[in-house]
Amino acid sequence: MFESFGHRVQEAGLWAVPIFGIGAFGLAIIIERLVVLFFRTRLNKDALLAGLRERIFRGDVMGGIRFLSDQPQSPLTRILKAGLLEVRHGEEEVQAAMDEAAMHELPYLEKRTGYLSMISNAATLVGLIGTVNGMINVFKAVANVSAADKSAALSLGIGEAMNCTFFGLAVAVPMLIAFSLLQGRTQALNDDINSAVASTVNLVMRNKDKLNVAAIEDGNG
Repeated sequence: MFESFGHRVQEAGLWAVPIFGIGAFGLAIIIERLVVLFFRTRLNKDALLAGLRERIFRGDVMGGIRFLSDQPQSPLTRILKAGLLEVRHGEEEVQAAMDEAAMHELPYLEKRTGYLSMISNAATLVGLIGTVNGMINVFKAVANVSAADKSAALSLGIGEAMNCTFFGLAVAVPMLIAFSLLQGRTQALNDDINSAVASTVNLVMRNKDKLNVAAIEDGNG
């Protein structure tokens, strides 16, 4: 298998180098995004909201803030905490604080994923350039090479063309699949955050009369 792969690379020529370079860059992005989206931001939203709800029902808003601080930190915990710190100022301030925190946190989920679509297109196009170059060599062989050498020249040109197409698509297709999967995961996280924010705002406003908001100032002081 490795011998066959090496033979394909040799036939593709120098065009294999940028294609593999593009693929390596895309692979690095995929690994980084997988770590961020599936591990660093992994959180049990229902358990988080249940713990927060228990403390809000008791009127212990400062306990809710400490509860969020004690959880594994993620965009969701930081956004909810920003909102709870503004409970004493009213609903509009709570929502504004969460919106501001979301503006800082959500790009962390979305950054670099979009590059994968560009990388997929770039790999396809570089492979296409190699294909066109191989076909140009084929036409040159037909026109300029002696009959005795024509078969070998045609074989080299067609080999370069087909293998450049192969490697370009071999890089492009996984990048496009990864882009779709990561976009789906990002959207799911965004939906969880939006849902949790709406639930928390409603929870806080419905129980505002029983909240010990003075404890927030004492805790911050």
